[in-house]
Amino acid sequence: MTRLFSLAECDALGFDLDHTLCRYHLPETARLIYDSFARYLVTEKGYDKELLTVTPESWDFCCKGLALDLEDGNFLKLAGDGTILRASHGTKSMTLEEILEIYSRREWKHFKTFSGMVSRSAKYYCYDNYFELPGALLCARIVDCLDKHDRQTKYNFWKDVIAAIQHNYKTSAFKVMKAIGHIDN
Repeated sequence: MTRLFSLAECDALGFDLDHTLCRYHLPETARLIYDSFARYLVTEKGYDKELLTVTPESWDFCCKGLALDLEDGNFLKLAGDGTILRASHGTKSMTLEEILEIYSRREWKHFKTFSGMVSRSAKYYCYDNYFELPGALLCARIVDCLDKHDRQTKYNFWKDVIAAIQHNYKTSAFKVMKAIGHIDN
């Protein structure tokens, strides 16, 4: 008997690299993305092994629409008008007083450059889809680890995160996985 496909049964829809419609299991996919990036950063870039251990509660940090201040290590959750709804330094929540001290007001001055088409600059990165959210958690935890060892005034880890992305999504990685039998056709 043929089973019918229903879009109503899907949590999310997406197209993979060859534009094939597929069904993603978001919790498992997020964990796989996080683990692959963290493993690269620990083994290839010398980051703290603490990044390899994630508690189930840690995933609560992830939500679409987080803006990361790459230099300061702060994550901002913005309202539709650019008001900072909440913020954190790494995974640690910031008080309203801390937000005002750093950003001098509740409205984020860079919001207009982010509205409409999401921009990515040298200073800010916006996490706007489910596949990027594991990276938000990883970056927040990197800030926590760096602060634990020596409180930073400016952060310089983004180049390593980009290297992890490039390493994990390079075309040759898919060929290797296919050759060892982890990817069909």
